[in-house]
Amino acid sequence: MDRATEQWFARRTWQEPDWSVADLVAAKAGRRVSVVLPALDEEATVGAIVAAIVPLTTGAAPLVDELVVVDSGSTDRTVELAAAAGARVVHREEVVPDLEPLPGKGEVLWRSLAATTGDLVCYLDSDLIDFDPAFVPALLGPLITEPGVALVKGFYRRPLRLETTQADTGGGRVTELLVRPLLSALRPELAGVVQPLGGEYAGTRELLESLPFAAGYGVEIGLLLDTHATLGLDALAQVNLGVRKHRNRSLLQLGVMARQILAAALSRCGMPDAGGALTQFVQIGGEWVPSSTDVAVAERPPMCEVLNRVR
Repeated sequence: MDRATEQWFARRTWQEPDWSVADLVAAKAGRRVSVVLPALDEEATVGAIVAAIVPLTTGAAPLVDELVVVDSGSTDRTVELAAAAGARVVHREEVVPDLEPLPGKGEVLWRSLAATTGDLVCYLDSDLIDFDPAFVPALLGPLITEPGVALVKGFYRRPLRLETTQADTGGGRVTELLVRPLLSALRPELAGVVQPLGGEYAGTRELLESLPFAAGYGVEIGLLLDTHATLGLDALAQVNLGVRKHRNRSLLQLGVMARQILAAALSRCGMPDAGGALTQFVQIGGEWVPSSTDVAVAERPPMCEVLNRVR
């Protein structure tokens, strides 16, 4: 890291976040907080996550003003279990209904801005295992207490779960093999961001509504790069969330994810993308057979533009 990045890391990184809920409630100063969980077939985990956050929504002066699960077309009991646990459930097609939904996580996060009212928005993945509700005040801490912070990224140790075994580290393979080398080459000022792709982060509504959203898995890298480009490094902060356990994906699935992330990063760094399909190889009957996937790399415009047209 260069000197400027080292200084940012020292100033905007919280290794042991210790904001209490009471302190943050007192410092909210009338701002509303929305917690959003995007979900697609997450019946195994979403109910427990919602139930853990619900206590933060109670009382005369809660930290969380609304808890929303935005469903992306689940076919299991995700919607039922999320609602039973205490979340307001919104179906993606109900939000900005004049636009046909695109596939992808980023699409759901983008639509959530039209389904919520908070001045601060905290995003959490809905496939987390052994979820710790302390994630929420930790992510909100810099937004509420530090002037100038607009986007807070969570970072953590990510165990790699392989069938019946678990390695202590090794999750975040796309980050280490693609994104960190990419940032070092194209945006070295962001070398100090520990988890650029992490799904646990929080931002101001003003910022999030002003940025385009990649519809798929490029959403996190896109928001990071766009925040840095528009507001500068000091608008970013990061907090240590400890340990994050979730469902790990196969290498073939990660390849598709990486292709979407690469497309979002290249477009924001002014680099051309030929838009070709991703070809991977699978072994069938002892032979290696090519398998090509047309990877969606669509983008949504800033939500403020869409809402202004509606109004």
